[in-house]
Amino acid sequence: MKITKIESYILLVPDLIENATSSSQDNLVVFVHTDEGITGIGETDTGPYIAKAVIDSNGSHTMAMGMKDLLIGMDPFDTTAIWEKLYTYTMMSGRRGAVICAMGAIDMALWDIKGKALGLPVYKLLGGSNKEHIVPYASLQPHGNTVAEYRDSLVRWAKEAKDYGFTAAKMECTLNGPYNHSGLIGTDEDLTEIITACREAVGPDFTMMVDVQYLWYDAKTALRTISKWEDLDIFFLETPLAIDNLEGYSILSREAPMRIAAGEWQNTRFEFLDLMDNGKIDVAQPDIGRVGGITEAMRVCHIAQDRGRLIVPHCWKTGIGIAASAHVAAVTPNCPFIEYLPAHLCDSLLRAELTEEPLVMENGKLRLPEKPGLGITINEDAFERYLVK
Repeated sequence: MKITKIESYILLVPDLIENATSSSQDNLVVFVHTDEGITGIGETDTGPYIAKAVIDSNGSHTMAMGMKDLLIGMDPFDTTAIWEKLYTYTMMSGRRGAVICAMGAIDMALWDIKGKALGLPVYKLLGGSNKEHIVPYASLQPHGNTVAEYRDSLVRWAKEAKDYGFTAAKMECTLNGPYNHSGLIGTDEDLTEIITACREAVGPDFTMMVDVQYLWYDAKTALRTISKWEDLDIFFLETPLAIDNLEGYSILSREAPMRIAAGEWQNTRFEFLDLMDNGKIDVAQPDIGRVGGITEAMRVCHIAQDRGRLIVPHCWKTGIGIAASAHVAAVTPNCPFIEYLPAHLCDSLLRAELTEEPLVMENGKLRLPEKPGLGITINEDAFERYLVK
């Protein structure tokens, strides 16, 4: 089998809100075609125009080659060889950033091809599952024009997620900092009040995570607030500091009363080595598309396992990436949760409509995917509606 063509498409929701920090409004979907009529599908969570340019661009010399030129004619089963070839011969313009994200979408599509060709779900090709099901957590983002409205919105989401059957949820609570979706300016005391209200709403037996989205500048400021949260039984606190503040992450990982999680932006295992060995994080959160695809995500999972750390994949895209996360989680013993929302609980049109639902949730758990490859099917009507032509 040989790769014959690579196509990449930009999708945007109508009425795109450009000043919103929400990447669920856009997507880059990649199709890898073969001479045997099997097509693999992948996606990545980055600026879609940049990632498409990376895939489509011509090369100029051996350290700045074009991805299409490198891929045509290769055997899609050679995922490791392809990954190393793409990484090596785009090194001058790549190594990190959008180049690795583009590689991630391609690699995801290659694993989809392999599974379809063999009639097996991807997790079977990764070594087989060591668990009977996957446990999802709901990512909940509130809305509101005041701190009180914001709090009440998040509490409602938490209750709805529990009523739906979730046993775990992440409270996205950002009243300041670069990810301040609402434009509200709240205090750290307001943050504590909101998180406390959420814990009271879901009760003591519900697993609760908190994401403050790079809120604090330094570890000491963060500790002044999160040291008060010990009785709230937070499973992990996500991205409390700027991601390059590894010394600060090391301090928090040592002194905070809960696990510290990060890694949604990281590209390649090399950045995760920094985050785990220097930042000392407890929970690594590779995004399958951003980290470099399933091939590289599995390397990160093994690094975490060797160090006794947890893996909880980040995923805020469509059912394509969610399916990839599920397959990786199925074979990773140190992965207790994946990020997941059923389509009807998500306000992203792309998330809700682009794919047929590949996962089935029952009693707070997801069945292992059993269809060949990633197991996803593109909704052609939705694809055409959101396609940038």
